Amino acid sequence: MFRRVLLAAALLAPAALAPARAQAPQPLTIFAAASLQDALRDLARQWEARGNPAPRLTFAASSALARQIEQGAPADLFMSADEAWMDHAQQRGLIAEATRVSPLGNALVLVAPAASTASPALARGTDLAALLGPRERLAMGDPAHVPAGRYAQAALTWMGQWEALAPRLARAENVRAALLLVERGEAPFGIVYETDARASPGVRTAGVFPPESHPPITYPFAITRRAEGNPQARAFLAFAAGAEAAPTWQRFGFTLPR
Repeated sequence: MFRRVLLAAALLAPAALAPARAQAPQPLTIFAAASLQDALRDLARQWEARGNPAPRLTFAASSALARQIEQGAPADLFMSADEAWMDHAQQRGLIAEATRVSPLGNALVLVAPAASTASPALARGTDLAALLGPRERLAMGDPAHVPAGRYAQAALTWMGQWEALAPRLARAENVRAALLLVERGEAPFGIVYETDARASPGVRTAGVFPPESHPPITYPFAITRRAEGNPQARAFLAFAAGAEAAPTWQRFGFTLPR
Protein backbone atom coordinates (compact mmCIF):
# COMPACT_ATOMS: atom_id res chain seq x y z
CA MET A 1 0.00 0.00 0.00
CA PHE A 2 2.77 2.43 0.95
CA ARG A 3 4.55 1.74 -2.38
CA ARG A 4 1.33 2.48 -4.34
CA VAL A 5 0.96 5.84 -2.58
CA LEU A 6 4.58 6.77 -3.42
CA LEU A 7 4.01 5.81 -7.05
CA ALA A 8 0.86 7.94 -7.30
CA ALA A 9 2.67 10.88 -5.76
CA ALA A 10 5.53 10.53 -8.22
CA LEU A 11 3.11 10.55 -11.16
CA LEU A 12 1.27 13.64 -9.90
CA ALA A 13 4.35 15.67 -8.96
CA PRO A 14 5.36 16.83 -12.47
CA ALA A 15 1.84 18.13 -13.16
CA ALA A 16 1.72 19.91 -9.83
CA LEU A 17 5.12 21.53 -10.29
CA ALA A 18 4.74 22.45 -13.98
CA PRO A 19 4.24 26.18 -14.57
CA ALA A 20 0.71 27.23 -15.45
CA ARG A 21 0.17 27.61 -19.16
CA ALA A 22 -0.30 31.15 -20.38
CA GLN A 23 -3.90 31.78 -21.33
CA ALA A 24 -4.50 32.36 -25.03
CA PRO A 25 -5.68 35.90 -25.85
CA GLN A 26 -9.46 36.18 -25.95
CA PRO A 27 -11.25 37.78 -28.92
CA LEU A 28 -11.92 41.48 -28.46
CA THR A 29 -15.46 42.81 -28.61
CA ILE A 30 -15.57 46.08 -30.52
CA PHE A 31 -18.59 48.38 -30.67
CA ALA A 32 -18.27 50.64 -33.72
CA ALA A 33 -20.35 53.21 -35.58
CA ALA A 34 -22.16 51.84 -38.63
CA SER A 35 -20.17 54.05 -41.01
CA LEU A 36 -16.94 52.29 -39.98
CA GLN A 37 -18.03 48.79 -40.93
CA ASP A 38 -16.35 48.25 -44.31
CA ALA A 39 -12.94 49.60 -43.31
CA LEU A 40 -13.03 48.03 -39.85
CA ARG A 41 -13.87 44.59 -41.22
CA ASP A 42 -10.82 44.91 -43.48
CA LEU A 43 -8.65 45.91 -40.52
CA ALA A 44 -10.04 43.05 -38.44
CA ARG A 45 -8.88 40.62 -41.12
CA GLN A 46 -5.42 42.20 -41.04
CA TRP A 47 -5.37 41.88 -37.25
CA GLU A 48 -6.34 38.21 -37.44
CA ALA A 49 -3.68 37.56 -40.12
CA ARG A 50 -1.07 38.63 -37.55
CA GLY A 51 -2.03 35.69 -35.35
CA ASN A 52 -4.58 37.46 -33.14
CA PRO A 53 -8.08 36.14 -32.46
CA ALA A 54 -10.67 37.58 -34.82
CA PRO A 55 -12.44 40.43 -33.01
CA ARG A 56 -16.20 40.37 -32.54
CA LEU A 57 -17.58 43.45 -34.31
CA THR A 58 -20.91 45.08 -33.50
CA PHE A 59 -22.09 47.97 -35.69
CA ALA A 60 -24.93 50.39 -34.96
CA ALA A 61 -25.60 54.06 -34.36
CA SER A 62 -23.12 55.51 -31.86
CA SER A 63 -25.99 56.42 -29.53
CA ALA A 64 -27.26 52.83 -29.41
CA LEU A 65 -23.76 51.49 -28.75
CA ALA A 66 -23.04 54.01 -25.98
CA ARG A 67 -26.31 53.13 -24.27
CA GLN A 68 -25.61 49.41 -24.54
CA ILE A 69 -22.23 49.90 -22.88
CA GLU A 70 -23.95 51.99 -20.22
CA GLN A 71 -26.34 49.09 -19.59
CA GLY A 72 -23.46 46.67 -19.10
CA ALA A 73 -22.76 45.28 -22.59
CA PRO A 74 -19.28 43.69 -22.50
CA ALA A 75 -17.47 45.84 -25.07
CA ASP A 76 -13.68 46.22 -25.01
CA LEU A 77 -13.46 49.18 -27.39
CA PHE A 78 -15.92 51.88 -28.42
CA MET A 79 -15.46 53.59 -31.80
CA SER A 80 -17.94 56.46 -32.14
CA ALA A 81 -18.94 58.58 -35.14
CA ASP A 82 -18.94 61.78 -33.09
CA GLU A 83 -17.43 63.32 -30.01
CA ALA A 84 -20.78 63.84 -28.26
CA TRP A 85 -21.50 60.15 -27.73
CA MET A 86 -17.94 59.50 -26.61
CA ASP A 87 -18.40 62.39 -24.17
CA HIS A 88 -21.57 60.65 -22.97
CA ALA A 89 -19.58 57.48 -22.28
CA GLN A 90 -16.72 59.37 -20.66
CA GLN A 91 -18.97 61.39 -18.34
CA ARG A 92 -20.43 58.12 -17.04
CA GLY A 93 -17.04 56.57 -16.41
CA LEU A 94 -17.47 53.96 -19.13
CA ILE A 95 -14.17 54.51 -20.95
CA ALA A 96 -10.52 54.78 -19.97
CA GLU A 97 -10.13 58.50 -20.62
CA ALA A 98 -6.38 58.39 -21.22
CA THR A 99 -6.90 56.07 -24.19
CA ARG A 100 -9.28 58.37 -26.08
CA VAL A 101 -8.07 59.42 -29.53
CA SER A 102 -9.77 60.90 -32.60
CA PRO A 103 -7.80 59.63 -35.60
CA LEU A 104 -10.37 59.94 -38.41
CA GLY A 105 -12.47 62.47 -40.26
CA ASN A 106 -15.16 62.34 -42.93
CA ALA A 107 -17.27 64.54 -45.22
CA LEU A 108 -21.05 64.94 -45.48
CA VAL A 109 -22.66 64.38 -48.89
CA LEU A 110 -26.01 64.36 -50.62
CA VAL A 111 -26.63 61.08 -52.44
CA ALA A 112 -29.14 60.09 -55.10
CA PRO A 113 -29.87 56.76 -56.84
CA ALA A 114 -27.15 55.80 -59.30
CA ALA A 115 -29.38 56.55 -62.31
CA SER A 116 -30.13 60.08 -61.13
CA THR A 117 -28.50 63.05 -62.85
CA ALA A 118 -29.41 65.67 -60.22
CA SER A 119 -26.49 67.73 -58.91
CA PRO A 120 -27.89 70.60 -56.83
CA ALA A 121 -25.65 73.33 -55.49
CA LEU A 122 -25.40 72.87 -51.74
CA ALA A 123 -25.27 76.51 -50.74
CA ARG A 124 -27.21 78.89 -48.53
CA GLY A 125 -30.71 79.28 -49.94
CA THR A 126 -30.67 76.16 -52.16
CA ASP A 127 -34.28 74.91 -52.23
CA LEU A 128 -33.91 71.20 -51.54
CA ALA A 129 -37.58 70.97 -50.58
CA ALA A 130 -38.58 71.96 -54.12
CA LEU A 131 -36.08 69.48 -55.53
CA LEU A 132 -37.75 66.67 -53.57
CA GLY A 133 -41.10 67.32 -55.16
CA PRO A 134 -44.44 67.43 -53.33
CA ARG A 135 -44.52 63.93 -51.82
CA GLU A 136 -40.98 62.53 -51.58
CA ARG A 137 -38.87 62.36 -48.43
CA LEU A 138 -35.22 63.02 -47.65
CA ALA A 139 -33.40 60.05 -46.06
CA MET A 140 -30.99 60.71 -43.21
CA GLY A 141 -30.10 59.43 -39.76
CA ASP A 142 -32.48 60.50 -37.04
CA PRO A 143 -30.89 63.64 -35.54
CA ALA A 144 -32.17 62.66 -32.10
CA HIS A 145 -29.89 59.62 -32.03
CA VAL A 146 -27.55 59.41 -35.03
CA PRO A 147 -24.39 61.53 -35.43
CA ALA A 148 -24.79 61.70 -39.22
CA GLY A 149 -28.29 63.01 -38.64
CA ARG A 150 -27.03 65.74 -36.34
CA TYR A 151 -24.45 66.82 -38.90
CA ALA A 152 -27.18 66.77 -41.57
CA GLN A 153 -29.50 68.90 -39.42
CA ALA A 154 -26.70 71.42 -38.91
CA ALA A 155 -26.04 71.55 -42.67
CA LEU A 156 -29.73 71.97 -43.53
CA THR A 157 -30.06 74.70 -40.90
CA TRP A 158 -27.06 76.48 -42.41
CA MET A 159 -28.76 76.27 -45.82
CA GLY A 160 -32.01 77.67 -44.42
CA GLN A 161 -33.84 74.42 -45.26
CA TRP A 162 -34.36 72.72 -41.91
CA GLU A 163 -37.84 74.05 -41.13
CA ALA A 164 -39.13 73.13 -44.58
CA LEU A 165 -37.58 69.65 -44.58
CA ALA A 166 -37.98 68.52 -40.95
CA PRO A 167 -41.54 67.23 -41.57
CA ARG A 168 -40.41 65.44 -44.72
CA LEU A 169 -37.57 63.32 -43.42
CA ALA A 170 -37.21 59.55 -43.61
CA ARG A 171 -35.49 59.26 -40.22
CA ALA A 172 -33.27 56.17 -40.24
CA GLU A 173 -31.83 54.33 -37.24
CA ASN A 174 -28.28 54.72 -38.57
CA VAL A 175 -26.48 56.16 -41.57
CA ARG A 176 -26.35 52.85 -43.45
CA ALA A 177 -30.11 52.48 -43.11
CA ALA A 178 -30.51 55.94 -44.66
CA LEU A 179 -28.20 54.91 -47.51
CA LEU A 180 -30.30 51.79 -48.11
CA LEU A 181 -33.46 53.86 -48.58
CA VAL A 182 -31.79 55.71 -51.45
CA GLU A 183 -30.31 52.52 -52.91
CA ARG A 184 -33.80 50.99 -53.06
CA GLY A 185 -35.31 54.09 -54.63
CA GLU A 186 -37.51 54.68 -51.59
CA ALA A 187 -36.09 58.19 -51.25
CA PRO A 188 -34.78 60.35 -54.11
CA PHE A 189 -32.07 61.89 -51.93
CA GLY A 190 -30.25 61.11 -48.73
CA ILE A 191 -27.59 62.70 -46.55
CA VAL A 192 -24.76 60.35 -45.54
CA TYR A 193 -21.02 60.34 -45.07
CA GLU A 194 -18.78 60.35 -48.11
CA THR A 195 -17.41 56.94 -47.10
CA ASP A 196 -20.91 55.44 -47.18
CA ALA A 197 -21.56 56.86 -50.64
CA ARG A 198 -18.30 55.37 -51.89
CA ALA A 199 -19.22 51.96 -50.49
CA SER A 200 -22.45 51.65 -52.50
CA PRO A 201 -22.69 51.15 -56.27
CA GLY A 202 -26.41 51.87 -55.96
CA VAL A 203 -25.99 55.57 -55.28
CA ARG A 204 -24.05 58.52 -56.63
CA THR A 205 -22.81 61.62 -54.86
CA ALA A 206 -24.99 64.51 -55.98
CA GLY A 207 -23.13 67.10 -53.91
CA VAL A 208 -20.76 67.67 -51.00
CA PHE A 209 -21.84 69.91 -48.13
CA PRO A 210 -19.33 72.70 -47.43
CA PRO A 211 -17.23 72.03 -44.30
CA GLU A 212 -18.45 75.27 -42.76
CA SER A 213 -22.07 74.05 -42.91
CA HIS A 214 -21.65 71.61 -40.03
CA PRO A 215 -19.31 70.82 -37.11
CA PRO A 216 -16.13 68.91 -38.02
CA ILE A 217 -16.81 65.17 -38.45
CA THR A 218 -14.43 63.22 -36.24
CA TYR A 219 -14.34 59.64 -34.96
CA PRO A 220 -13.16 59.15 -31.37
CA PHE A 221 -11.94 55.70 -30.28
CA ALA A 222 -11.40 54.53 -26.69
CA ILE A 223 -10.90 51.43 -24.58
CA THR A 224 -13.77 50.78 -22.21
CA ARG A 225 -13.22 50.85 -18.48
CA ARG A 226 -13.73 47.09 -18.19
CA ALA A 227 -10.88 46.45 -20.66
CA GLU A 228 -8.50 49.12 -19.36
CA GLY A 229 -5.93 46.53 -18.27
CA ASN A 230 -6.30 44.33 -21.36
CA PRO A 231 -3.06 44.43 -23.39
CA GLN A 232 -4.88 43.10 -26.47
CA ALA A 233 -7.30 46.03 -26.36
CA ARG A 234 -4.41 48.49 -26.11
CA ALA A 235 -2.58 46.78 -28.95
CA PHE A 236 -5.63 46.86 -31.22
CA LEU A 237 -6.29 50.52 -30.46
CA ALA A 238 -2.67 51.39 -31.25
CA PHE A 239 -2.99 49.46 -34.52
CA ALA A 240 -6.35 50.93 -35.58
CA ALA A 241 -5.39 54.51 -34.72
CA GLY A 242 -1.80 54.30 -35.93
CA ALA A 243 0.22 54.59 -39.11
CA GLU A 244 -0.22 50.93 -40.13
CA ALA A 245 -4.00 51.27 -40.45
CA ALA A 246 -3.92 54.71 -42.07
CA PRO A 247 -3.74 53.48 -45.70
CA THR A 248 -6.78 51.26 -45.13
CA TRP A 249 -8.84 54.08 -43.66
CA GLN A 250 -7.85 56.34 -46.55
CA ARG A 251 -8.68 53.66 -49.12
CA PHE A 252 -12.24 53.62 -47.78
CA GLY A 253 -12.47 57.40 -47.97
CA PHE A 254 -11.75 58.55 -44.42
CA THR A 255 -9.48 61.51 -43.79
CA LEU A 256 -6.71 61.68 -41.22
CA PRO A 257 -7.15 65.11 -39.59
CA ARG A 258 -4.25 64.91 -37.14
